[in-house]
Amino acid sequence: MSLKYSHAIVARISDALRNKEDFDLETAKEQHKQFCSLLRELGLDVIELPPDDELPYSVFVETSVVICNGVALIAKSEDPTRQKEANSMAITLKKELDIPVEVIDNPNAQLHGGDVLFTGREFFVGISNFTNEDGARAVATTFPEYPVTPIKVGGPKPLKYYVTMAGPDVLSVSNSIICQEIVKRMEREASFKYAKITLPEEHATNMLYINGTLVHRSPEEILDSYKVIKEKIDIPSRNINISEFSKFSTGLTSACILLRRWKSIRSI
Repeated sequence: MSLKYSHAIVARISDALRNKEDFDLETAKEQHKQFCSLLRELGLDVIELPPDDELPYSVFVETSVVICNGVALIAKSEDPTRQKEANSMAITLKKELDIPVEVIDNPNAQLHGGDVLFTGREFFVGISNFTNEDGARAVATTFPEYPVTPIKVGGPKPLKYYVTMAGPDVLSVSNSIICQEIVKRMEREASFKYAKITLPEEHATNMLYINGTLVHRSPEEILDSYKVIKEKIDIPSRNINISEFSKFSTGLTSACILLRRWKSIRSI
């Protein structure tokens, strides 16, 4: 089962990242601009949030929210800065975009949007350094129409760094030990069967499947994996270089929130 998206929410890059070591701000901004243009070329209405100098990592909008079927579940973090990002996103979604917002009441819950993989049929929620079992239960409570399965993530990053969707019912994975352990757990616990494409580079697995087109990183970044993708994937695909603005994130998914139109969305 595949989703039909109508909108993407992104946030522009803040100048507050200028002084980060080994980071080229202007290159990152140009890459992000090209990323937004690509989303528009794929037929999405792109809602660009202004940069926030007080929350420079808010460009990675995925961390703050999970949106499905017209409902937004706001993430929860022990990190005060991350929580401010989530709270800011909640205000934007509710007041500016008129999207119903759910907040997590359990004080012990932790939830990072990058740990929540929706296949179109069910949710997998990574239990990681950023998300716990209480956070996974919040996903199950908010979206009771879908199976929700917690999956232990043995690596240092959120689930969607290691596994994303490469098409309808197709998982994008790598041959790294960490990823293979995650995939074994997913296959054991899944409510549905999935095919998979296995890539030789771990950072290549993070992709976006948007309305029939697969978006992945450029051959300059993932040369070996790019060859595998071209050999194994027979759906339309686009590639984009995100080498700079992805340095602080899981990859492509972190830079946007994809959603379907369920009511008129106001421009901001």
